[in-house]
Amino acid sequence: MADDRFAICLPYILKEEGGNSDDPHDPGGRTSRGIVQTEYNAYRTSKGEQQQSVYQATDEEVADIYQHQYWLPWCPSMQPGVDLCFFDMAVNSGPVQAVKLLQRALGVSADGHLGIITSTALQGSNAVKLVSNFSDQRRAFYRSLGTFKYFGVGWLNRVATIENVALKMAVT
Repeated sequence: MADDRFAICLPYILKEEGGNSDDPHDPGGRTSRGIVQTEYNAYRTSKGEQQQSVYQATDEEVADIYQHQYWLPWCPSMQPGVDLCFFDMAVNSGPVQAVKLLQRALGVSADGHLGIITSTALQGSNAVKLVSNFSDQRRAFYRSLGTFKYFGVGWLNRVATIENVALKMAVT
């Protein structure tokens, strides 16, 4: 089931991330399909391969990075819809920030550690309500960032798109 969910959720992330970019306002710098150059360098090094431009990353490499750096270990234990929201936030702002926003949405201490307290709250949650609360937390987080003036409209549109898809997943 978990592998099926990754395969279902990944295309939504890739659509939101788009293609190649190197925006001077983006602290991530040179990026392809959401993977920053420094992360791709580390990935290639870990595989014993020479570094190259992230723009040359294969679809398989991008999917492998997404699965092992952002989907695992938590998304497979999340309810459908919640997994998509969390995955998207982990890709867009990092796994620790995704955990903190999930914790805020659940009403538990936002310490960035997805341990037993957060897991217990997560398992007892209503997926539809959690998707909505998590999306509200994302919007508030993005509005608090100094780069909101450059990327805010896109971020808010992204949250709305992912929220709509996630809500459909949560009720089926």
